[in-house]
Amino acid sequence: MKHRAKTDGYFAGVDIGASYTKCVAVDDQGRIVRSAVIQTGFDFTENARKVFGEVSTGLDGKVVQTCSTGYGRKNVGFASMNRTEIACQSLGCFKEFGMEASIVDIGGQDVKIIRIDGAGKRVNFKMNRKCAAGTGAFIEEIAFKIKIPVDQLEEIAQSATGEVTLGSFCTVFTATEILSHIRGQTPLPNIVRGIYRSVAKRISEMDSFSGKVIFTGGLAKRGSVLSKMIAEETGSDVSVPEHPQITCAYGAALYAKETYLSPSKSRSETNLLGSMGSSLET
Repeated sequence: MKHRAKTDGYFAGVDIGASYTKCVAVDDQGRIVRSAVIQTGFDFTENARKVFGEVSTGLDGKVVQTCSTGYGRKNVGFASMNRTEIACQSLGCFKEFGMEASIVDIGGQDVKIIRIDGAGKRVNFKMNRKCAAGTGAFIEEIAFKIKIPVDQLEEIAQSATGEVTLGSFCTVFTATEILSHIRGQTPLPNIVRGIYRSVAKRISEMDSFSGKVIFTGGLAKRGSVLSKMIAEETGSDVSVPEHPQITCAYGAALYAKETYLSPSKSRSETNLLGSMGSSLET
């Protein structure tokens, strides 16, 4: 097996999601040295250059290889390789936790549930392609309807004394239900808890769960109302990565590192890990 010598350079992962674009740089030990997150605009290529620039200009050394991932991964012209978000999310989470788990990733446009075994191999995944229910876009749309900034929802939900039951997963019908509760003078914190509960229920109905759940994405926070509800609805112990919004970009950076330092080993792992993620090519 061929190995390159260790390098003083760095390895980058760029994750272009529907709502946010993320970049992570790691050293030759796989340690995160810099990261950045920006909103995804209309120009994926320009977004990739911007977020990569924020990360690379702060490094004392050069980026020797870059891997792109996410919805816009094929728009990152300066990347020498790309991998699906399924593959990168799996690798990023396994690197941090090193155990069999179900990864629940709430993205801007979809929810993914990825199962990995004790060796980090993906054994299954599910995805809600047809409906935005439970996604970041769902939360953002509801927050817009009730005129509350998304970043304030968690604090509001924590002050609730109860919660409403929302019967619909559809954003439009849910908004109608919420407006009805507001007209009925239901306390806002109870409504927000009900919104989070509907997301947790949607996730629990997408798959069967046992063992550990790793919760990732921009909505994931340790000890949050939503993470606790996911634990309740799935009957699982829920862990949140140290940096839950960038685990996919982190996985991409690890792929860049492994491919550069151990090309033969990386090709073998890609064949093993890439079979299921390949169906998500867009």
